[in-house]
Amino acid sequence: MIVVGISAFYHDSAAVLLRDGDIVAAAQEERFTRRKHDPEFPINALRYCLDAAGVTAEHVDCVAFYDKPFLKFERLMETYLAFAPRGFASFRMALPVWLREKLFLKDLLVRRLKGLSKSVPWDDKLVFGEHHLSHAASAFYPSPFDEAAVLTLDGVGEWATSSLAIGSGQKLAIHQEMHFPHSLGLLYSAFTYYTGFKVNSGEYKLMGLAPYGEPRYANAIRQHLIDIKDDGSFRLDLAYFDYCTGLTMTNDRFAALFGGPARKPEELLTQRHMDLAASVQDVTEEVMLRLARSAAVQTGLKNLCLAGGVALNCVANGKVLRDGAFDNIWIQPASGDAGGALGAALNAHHGYLGRPRTASNGRDRMQGSYLGPSFTQSDIEARLTGAGAVYEVMNDDELYAEASHRLADGCAMGWFQGRMEFGPRALGGRSILGDPRSPTMQSVLNLKVKYRESFRPFAPSVLREDVADWFELDTDSPYMLLVAAVTPSRRLAMTEEQQKLFGIEKLHVPRSQIPAVTHIDYSARIQTVHGDTNPRYHRLLTEFKRRTGCPVLVNTSFNVRGEPIVCLPEDAFRCFMGSEIEILAVGNCLLRKEAQNPALRLDYKGAFAPD
Repeated sequence: MIVVGISAFYHDSAAVLLRDGDIVAAAQEERFTRRKHDPEFPINALRYCLDAAGVTAEHVDCVAFYDKPFLKFERLMETYLAFAPRGFASFRMALPVWLREKLFLKDLLVRRLKGLSKSVPWDDKLVFGEHHLSHAASAFYPSPFDEAAVLTLDGVGEWATSSLAIGSGQKLAIHQEMHFPHSLGLLYSAFTYYTGFKVNSGEYKLMGLAPYGEPRYANAIRQHLIDIKDDGSFRLDLAYFDYCTGLTMTNDRFAALFGGPARKPEELLTQRHMDLAASVQDVTEEVMLRLARSAAVQTGLKNLCLAGGVALNCVANGKVLRDGAFDNIWIQPASGDAGGALGAALNAHHGYLGRPRTASNGRDRMQGSYLGPSFTQSDIEARLTGAGAVYEVMNDDELYAEASHRLADGCAMGWFQGRMEFGPRALGGRSILGDPRSPTMQSVLNLKVKYRESFRPFAPSVLREDVADWFELDTDSPYMLLVAAVTPSRRLAMTEEQQKLFGIEKLHVPRSQIPAVTHIDYSARIQTVHGDTNPRYHRLLTEFKRRTGCPVLVNTSFNVRGEPIVCLPEDAFRCFMGSEIEILAVGNCLLRKEAQNPALRLDYKGAFAPD
């Protein structure tokens, strides 16, 4: 039984292929088109999935789309009617697109699918799942739990913005929902917009900015914007927002409440912006904690699954774990809309088609999220040669020895190995790596390699067997979706002068033995590396530990600001030549920057639109 899942036409389109319920392949369209958050029909990702499974379009038994367009159209119409005549300009812009394309989405999907094969009766194979049920399915079915409560939180699907589902065996059902326009995701996105970042991609920046500030505006948010109940349910005061009827997230009343107009992207960040970030983060964490505690009481279950864009808030996730309402939590690594393709496929397989779910045996089914393309050594060499690269071919022992040596010497290294990751995080398949012990590595990677804001933190990859020795965490965190503090024994005491610093002044104060991955509040977004899911990355960390005594590496995604994570060896070489990465390992090929043809250097600083 071959089931394909698709998400498309909003942002982060993706395709997934299941064989008898097992995930064979999954990828986002952006990785192939090189257009970040590409919303178009994922034809390239779909072709990859079919190739990876060794099947053709004729073998596909079912195609599942991740939401229901008629329900979305219903929400659009009812919202505009409820707020009329305000928002007519927005309505006038949106309606033609809906009437031309989205309302007749089945016809559009069938036309796109015929690009794979005109002989397949796609009309008969196409099914639609509700948006939040797709999110819930993406979290529960691949989780290591036989039964669990499932919380999904995002901006909005059709009507739902948050939901509580219960999964047991092959059964999954939503029990409670909160509906648009009351949305935790849209509240967070409103502050993303107001602080000058891009909605649907800048939320990570807001979360990273929060520790530089104090939650001075949290009470104002609670008093004016959001009414939070004991069980975590809430209502927003829509008088402060413009997303129902306008073309922006916030309005003049919002600006008056928080002391001025929205920041323009090119304006300097001030302490006020940092305090706003800290404030909305504080409120978000409160809502998530209350929702989790309520879900634990209502369901009586000990396991929690999370999905939806808000589930990528790893700071809040860490607090939910430490709160202890649930014994175990598991977060879908592709929690956003890309993961909706996976959930749609899994829900079609287990729900619509009624196929059983095998026992988890305590392990998740995501295969480390390494579900994208991989390349043979001969293919890598041919592609690099075609791109004009100069490389050495090494055996494994030589590669790991040289890579760990150069990392210990302070080099930034591109690491391209095995299958590409599915989801927004690089997990050691398509990563840029560095030495976490370096007090300058964080700034160097931000300013000279990633070409992004200097305040952005980096994540540590750590051997799973050593995590508790370095961080206040002793559980699996393979998908970089939990934040925990560096252990006190690894921290560095601050001087009185350092403790008096505010905001961005704190950035350059080393706070631990691994300052490059220690945020200013001693926290870190942790990835535990497991030998069974990524043996090559595990071996590199092991070799680095043998050489330095440190089982940790800086791990950031292999791309520059505004660029999708690299997919092909040629993408890796271009990024290598367009940034100040000093060494690149692609399979068993090692590339040194000084050995490359200078004529192939690229200027990546302005090559991609800001994210």
